Amino acid sequence: MTVSAIDPGSFRDPGGRIFLHGARVLRAVMSVSADAYVAVRDAGLLRSLAERGLLLDAKEIDPSILDEVQPPPAFVLEHPRIPFISYPYEWSFSLHRRAALHQLDLHLEALDAGFTLSDATAYNVQFEGTRPVFIDHLSLRPYREGEFWIGHRQFCQQFLNPLLMWTLVKVQPNAWFRGSLEGIDPEALAPLLPLSKKLSFTVMTHVVAQAALQNRSVRSGQSAAPTGKLPLNGFKALLSGLRDYIAKMKVGDDRTVWSDYATHNSYAASEAQAKRAFVGESVAAIEPKLMFDFGCNTGDYSEVGLDAGAKYVVGFDYDHGALEQAFRRFEASKRPMLPLWLDAANPSPSQGWAEQERKGLSERARGDFLVALAFIHHIVIGRNVPLPMALDWLVGMAPAGVIEFPPKSDPMVQRLLATREDIFPDYSVEAFTALLGERARVVRSQQLAENGRVLVAYDRT
Repeated sequence: MTVSAIDPGSFRDPGGRIFLHGARVLRAVMSVSADAYVAVRDAGLLRSLAERGLLLDAKEIDPSILDEVQPPPAFVLEHPRIPFISYPYEWSFSLHRRAALHQLDLHLEALDAGFTLSDATAYNVQFEGTRPVFIDHLSLRPYREGEFWIGHRQFCQQFLNPLLMWTLVKVQPNAWFRGSLEGIDPEALAPLLPLSKKLSFTVMTHVVAQAALQNRSVRSGQSAAPTGKLPLNGFKALLSGLRDYIAKMKVGDDRTVWSDYATHNSYAASEAQAKRAFVGESVAAIEPKLMFDFGCNTGDYSEVGLDAGAKYVVGFDYDHGALEQAFRRFEASKRPMLPLWLDAANPSPSQGWAEQERKGLSERARGDFLVALAFIHHIVIGRNVPLPMALDWLVGMAPAGVIEFPPKSDPMVQRLLATREDIFPDYSVEAFTALLGERARVVRSQQLAENGRVLVAYDRT
C-alpha cells in the first residue's frame, strides 16, 4: 500500500494540503474550502485558465485515495508533476518579471469572471522551462463587492520590490529574498530609493505610501489595513497599472564577466566541437529525464543535452548576465530549460518553518545526469572548497554525468589565481581523475589537446 506524505510547504492554508502519493501529486480540498472550490470549478474558471496555460491542470479523483487523512477531504485533485520546483530567490530578473506578470494576468482574468485571489505569494508560481504556471487552485475564491486587494502588500514584498531592487537600486535581490522568505518590505526598500525615483506614481503608491502607513501603524499600534470600499473597476485599474509598469521594467546591460564566456574563452574551434560531441554522446547514452547543467552560462550545453535526448534541463549559474541571455534563448525556442541563479558554494538551504517549508537544492530533486563544465575550478580555487568535497557534492547530485577539469595552466584558472596565493598543491588532473574514480566508475575521458582540459564521463549506478 502506498503511503501519502504531506508536502511540508503546504501547511499555511487550512483549506487544503498537498500530498505526495508515490510519484503522484495530490491536493486535498478540505470542507472549509469546498464551497469556494465548487463555485470556481462550476463557473468553468479552473478549466478555462488551465486550457490557456495560466493554471496548472487538475482532475478530481476518488477522495478515498487519502483515506488516512482526518478529517477526510471533501475533494482530492491530482496535478501533473512539475519537473523541478524553484523558489523566487533563485530566479533571474526576467523569470521574476514573467512570474509577476503571470500572476497579475491570472488575477485580472479571475476578476472578470467574478473571482479573486486570496493571497499574492510568489511561491504559487512555478516554471516549466521559461513558461510560468500558477499552481494554487484554492487561492481562487468568489469576489466580494467593494473588497480591497488583500494580497497587495504580499505582492509588493515578493514581486514588485525585488524587481525595483534590480531596476532602481541596481542590486540583485536574491540573497536578501532568501534571507527573508516573505520578501522585501516596502519600509526596508523605501529608504534605499533616490528621491527622483520616489516621484514615480507607482513607486509612491506601492512603496513610499505603503511604507509610511506601516511605520505609522507600528508607532500608533493601529492596523495599517485600508478601510472603506474599492470598486471593482478600481481594483482592476490597480492591477492593470502594476502590470503596465512591470512590463516596461528593464535591467541594464547584461554583459558581465562571464556572460560572453561561450564566445570568448580559451578553446580552439576544434576543441569546442570535440567538447560538444563528448557531452552529446554521453547524454545520448542515458537520455535523462532531468539533466542539471552547473555553470550553464548562456545555455550552449543545455541545448546540446536537449538535442541529445535530455527531456528537461535545469541550468544553474551565478552570473545574472549569462542567465538573462539563457532566458531569452530558451524563451524564444520554447525548449524545456529553466535557468536559475545559484551560488554553488552556498546553495539554497532547507529553511522556513521547522526548516522544512522550503527545501534545499539537493532535497527537491536529484538529476538523472549532470553537466559541470568550466565549473569545478570556480568552487575549488575561487571558493576554497577542497577538491574531494567538491566532487562529493557534484557526484551526489546525479548518478551520471560529465565533469570538466581545467588544469592550472588553463588561462581561466590563471585568471582566478592572478590575485591570490596558490595554496592548492593537490589541484591536478591526476588527483581529479583518481578522486572521481573513488566515487564513481569513470566511463571515458578525453583531453582537449591544446588547452589541457580534461572531460570525464562518470556513472555510479
